[in-house]
Amino acid sequence: LVIGKPLHGVTLDNYADYLAGYTLFNDYSERYMQIETSGQWAKGKGCDTFSPIGPFMATTDEIPDPSNLNLWLKVNGEERQNSSTSDFITDVPHILVMLSEYMSLLPGDLISTGTPEGVGLGFTPPKYLKPGDVVEYGIEHLGEGKQTLVAHKDQA
Repeated sequence: LVIGKPLHGVTLDNYADYLAGYTLFNDYSERYMQIETSGQWAKGKGCDTFSPIGPFMATTDEIPDPSNLNLWLKVNGEERQNSSTSDFITDVPHILVMLSEYMSLLPGDLISTGTPEGVGLGFTPPKYLKPGDVVEYGIEHLGEGKQTLVAHKDQA
């Protein structure tokens, strides 16, 4: 979700007035930081390069109902996710209403809506990403993305 106007405390009746549109948001996670070290789960989400967005934003008039869009993800050509936004636990209107109860949102803020089953942690054994892996993904009407993973390099 891409926020279009400042908001706090929106309702189901007016949530759409505050959205600018929708874009791809690939939500990578660093599981070691999340699982093996103490503290907040979110610390494994905020690493440099972990949330590529785009390639464009579709406005709300281009996608009036985001609740049934096909989405997919492949790693090295292997399908890991093939689902729909209709499978979300919480739909777009309720996500925005719930978040706006607790925080103010400003134009340009992004909200990642979550992911379907198929994340590497959910496999037995887990299928974690590694340098050289190619991740391809897309959502109907929002385009496609592709990244080749590289190892972290310490910055001096």
